[in-house]
Amino acid sequence: MIKFQSALTVTVLFIVSTIFPTTPLHAGTCASKCGPHPIQFQPGDRIRLEVVNHTSNLVKLQRIQGIEPVPILPGQELGVDQANGTTPNLSLIFWDTTGLSLRTIVSQPKAKTLRIEIRPGGLPAGDRSIYIQNDGRVNIL
Repeated sequence: MIKFQSALTVTVLFIVSTIFPTTPLHAGTCASKCGPHPIQFQPGDRIRLEVVNHTSNLVKLQRIQGIEPVPILPGQELGVDQANGTTPNLSLIFWDTTGLSLRTIVSQPKAKTLRIEIRPGGLPAGDRSIYIQNDGRVNIL
């Protein structure tokens, strides 16, 4: 009886595998498919901020620690050297003067440069701030 069940199981598996062929699986590392690495800076390093306004409206940018808002005209690129680097934490807020929502794309074109591209759109609330933590990690809020 056991031989009959084993033979039956093998036969069923053979029939099923011919009717529903499977594709072979290829193992790979996470590095091959896990996407871009998060942007992070060395704590304490001086970093350069490049802010680009890709909208058709005036955007204002303000550092949380008491600096007046800086207007950025449509198409304008603003470069700022951050003397303190990531210590203490650096928070930047920005807004469209007409109240439209914004979408932000951050990149790291050079080792100590953070490029912030402000574009129109995004979810109804949109992106409103960049937060660089004192451990060097960058968050969009």
